[in-house]
Amino acid sequence: MLNPFAEHDFKEQRSAMVATQIAARGIRSPRVLDAMREVPREAFVPEYLRHSAYEDSPLPIGFGQTISQPHVVAFMIVALELSGGEKVLEIGTGSGYAAAVVAQIAGKVYTIERIRELADGARAALAGLGYDNVEVRHGDGTNGWPEEAPFDAVTVAAGAHEVPEALKQQLRTGGRLVIPVGRTAHLQQLVRITRLSADRFDQEGLVPVRFVPLIGDSELR
Repeated sequence: MLNPFAEHDFKEQRSAMVATQIAARGIRSPRVLDAMREVPREAFVPEYLRHSAYEDSPLPIGFGQTISQPHVVAFMIVALELSGGEKVLEIGTGSGYAAAVVAQIAGKVYTIERIRELADGARAALAGLGYDNVEVRHGDGTNGWPEEAPFDAVTVAAGAHEVPEALKQQLRTGGRLVIPVGRTAHLQQLVRITRLSADRFDQEGLVPVRFVPLIGDSELR
């Protein structure tokens, strides 16, 4: 349970994070800035790291995984171009932090995590904060969530060698997929793919990034 006496300090740190780490880097989306002011990042990191929750750095969350830097989370959500009420698929739940930020804007978030312990922890953290519009699944994210498709937006928090075809096919026409792509962890490009029609997709490179590898069936083929 979070220390209620520390909440005021965390709120001030959250506000400072948005101002100095996110808005100062050029992110102007009111929806994203407001969402990141609302979500308590300290609830999504291990207890021993809560004092570092608002630092400008990734933090370990166990099992070789990390919670991304706040400005990276913000940039990826901006790239989804959400206007509110969308149906969003997230691959790589991690601690659940990014799903919570997206849930502040979207209508429904479906998020998949391959590590059961992280999926269970994220589900508990999200439920504890009242996020009833987020559904967490333990499984292979590279296969997507076909029974809930199509999605307005898909975001992937791990670096893929190639864009999983299943994720492209689960986009609605006009939907956007944001994913890091690269052959190594040191050379990835964040790309945005927009579905133009049943068989036409537009792809644009955004920024260089570094993410843990995407692991799943599509990456093994």
